[in-house]
Amino acid sequence: MTSIGITAIGMYVPERVVSNEEFESRMGIEAGWIESRSGIRERRFSAPGEFASHLGVRAVQDMLSRDPEALSGVDLVIYATCTPDAMFPSTAALVAGQVGLTGVGAYDLSTACSGFVYALSMARGMILGGSAGKVLVLGGEVLSKALDQNDRDTAILFGDGCGCAVVGEVPAGYGFQDFVLGADSAGGPALYISNLADQFPDGQFMRDVPTMNGREVFKFAVRVLGDSGTQVLQKSGLQNSDVDWLIPHQANIRIIEAATQRFGIPMEKTVINLDRYGNTSAGTVPLALYEAVNDGRIQDGHELLMVVFGGGLSWAACTMKWWAGAPSLQAAAPQRGEVPA
Repeated sequence: MTSIGITAIGMYVPERVVSNEEFESRMGIEAGWIESRSGIRERRFSAPGEFASHLGVRAVQDMLSRDPEALSGVDLVIYATCTPDAMFPSTAALVAGQVGLTGVGAYDLSTACSGFVYALSMARGMILGGSAGKVLVLGGEVLSKALDQNDRDTAILFGDGCGCAVVGEVPAGYGFQDFVLGADSAGGPALYISNLADQFPDGQFMRDVPTMNGREVFKFAVRVLGDSGTQVLQKSGLQNSDVDWLIPHQANIRIIEAATQRFGIPMEKTVINLDRYGNTSAGTVPLALYEAVNDGRIQDGHELLMVVFGGGLSWAACTMKWWAGAPSLQAAAPQRGEVPA
């Protein structure tokens, strides 16, 4: 079977850094309490007039700065986001038109924080099914624009950012091995953003801003991260000890710690960056992947396990053997005065 994997990556986060101290001065929530409860020190907020399409374009531009030929042969764009610029046209189409991919297929995918791994699975399937040759996949959000900034349960947790990857053929032995995807709408009231409807099918009323039951989400997240990760390892014929790097959804450090204990994978082999970006929803996994590749932690042949959960409620997991044979898939050259890792 043809091996399908990631052939290029890029990322972008907005310039504005929002520290915990901002929330302390504005809402009276102690900065140290936020960090101790979530692991988050700061996050990025997009500028006025800066939306998901803008973040996506900048992420693709970053990728092209390291690999000018990265988009060659791309004939489909998938943007995983729950904060699209509009209901239509799709944000994927808006990005495609601005990065020289006018006329290719394009659609948005909405499974909240699980979206990027879902989109990788869709891209792989489209290629194996012959409907696409190469696929540009993006995961990004501008949740700061959707939040109620006075909601103490959500305002402190979320940030903005976008990562992207090109999915295509890679050498035999590399690339994606297996995926696990799932959803359970019964848990929807625990974490959601409403749109046109004002109530769930069971009659429960919805608010028009992101709403979360933290206790229920925590229990759900620990369970599905552990279960889906175990399932995808079994499907791939792998053991926990085979995993070089775990890349989890960056929602809360306590959730990640509990999940790693269930896996038996140490925190030392877990990629963490939520301290600097917060929860960027569909953007967390591609941002974490990019940074771990860029700083040299993830290297050619490493076995990766990605596990995510999101609103809906949804979850996804993926195993992949990393191929580092393209320019943007290797550690960045150290700057002058920097000591290589």
